[in-house]
Amino acid sequence: MDYIFILVLLVIFIASLTRSTFGFGDALIAMPLLALFISIKTATPVVAVMGLAISIAILYDDWRHISLKSIWILVLFSLIGIPIGLIFLKGAAEYAIKISLAVVLIVFGLYKILRPNLFVLKSRKLAFLFGLISGILGGAYNTNGPPIIIYGTLRKWKPEMFRAVLQGVFLPTNFFIIIGHGFAGLWTKEVWHLMLFSLPIIFLAFIIGNKINKIIPAEKFTILVYIFLIIIGFVLLIKVLI
Repeated sequence: MDYIFILVLLVIFIASLTRSTFGFGDALIAMPLLALFISIKTATPVVAVMGLAISIAILYDDWRHISLKSIWILVLFSLIGIPIGLIFLKGAAEYAIKISLAVVLIVFGLYKILRPNLFVLKSRKLAFLFGLISGILGGAYNTNGPPIIIYGTLRKWKPEMFRAVLQGVFLPTNFFIIIGHGFAGLWTKEVWHLMLFSLPIIFLAFIIGNKINKIIPAEKFTILVYIFLIIIGFVLLIKVLI
């Protein structure tokens, strides 16, 4: 086993640990780092399966913290938004959309840290809008997470509910993405080989991340989510500008 392969597994561990702890952020960490060592065509299906595996593990452990009422609108409109994103948000618009998304994440994170109680969603009336935007961004740029994360913070989901509900939304999306990868011919022998070695790493990261999630106080968890959103915004901005 050469050092490149070890570094790839280390990236997968860190990304999986992040997803297991907070419920999101794995793809944004994994994709740019894995691209330094392996091809995008190999990294993309591996990261998709990693996300699916962690979603299943979290839901198996925390399914009691979610209900269909919490997620069905988000899931439905996310799935509606995916083909819209594939059709309408391509080409020249990508640059502007990604910069806008990065700025929104940074401003929103800073805003909620400085004025956490100034704006709160007290009902699910706007869930369809956040779900639709999530699907559009996911279909076009594989960035479906931020709208759902922002929705969850505005609804003041508790840490255990926050992580579980995110997986309830992400799991069906990941499932359809993985099917798409299969039809696109991305499931190569190299991908299967890497996944075989990655699954124990992912499982270990889930166990550790699950324990971390349960010991973080609710108020600190919320602040950490906002800080993480700001970091994601800056990473996305740097990726677009460089």
